[in-house]
Amino acid sequence: MNHFQSQFERLTSDERYKRNLNWGEPRPGHPEGTVKAHIAELEENLQKLGLDDSSDDYWKLRILIHVHDSFKAESSPKVAIPDSRSHSSLAAAFLAEYCQDQDLLNMVQYHDEPYALWRQAREKGKPNHDRLQHLIQKINDWRLFLMFSTIDGFTVGKSIEPLEWAASNIACCVGLESFAREMIRRIAE
Repeated sequence: MNHFQSQFERLTSDERYKRNLNWGEPRPGHPEGTVKAHIAELEENLQKLGLDDSSDDYWKLRILIHVHDSFKAESSPKVAIPDSRSHSSLAAAFLAEYCQDQDLLNMVQYHDEPYALWRQAREKGKPNHDRLQHLIQKINDWRLFLMFSTIDGFTVGKSIEPLEWAASNIACCVGLESFAREMIRRIAE
């Protein structure tokens, strides 16, 4: 069994993970409602990428899919992404009990950052440069992060505009704009 597959099996068996799956109701950006329904939609997107299901990337993406929003029920609403009470911080703390891969932990912590930067750019004309640089420095495996961002961002109820903006304004900074656009294309098919 793949090392990351083993971590996935353990964390999805955890009662703390399981108790949060039915949280949520239909809302803007998440018309599917529950965390469990969101996970199911993201699992379908993962399949569209056509990854080998024995690869590390496949299992890392499954971990990200299942953990990233699983602590929304326990989070404080409208707190900043780095706040210890945010859903991303709670999810990263949970994942840290099963996984010591700092890059995966950072991906969970900062998974909503591209969307937040897009909103800043839309509302203020440009994103916060320091915040963008911080994200670029925090992530090592940009291919994996861009795959996950596309899986999470290409769902019913979400506009494709933030993904396209991220391809042009974040992925290009790390030399992966065409890769980001290819991920969008694959999931759109």
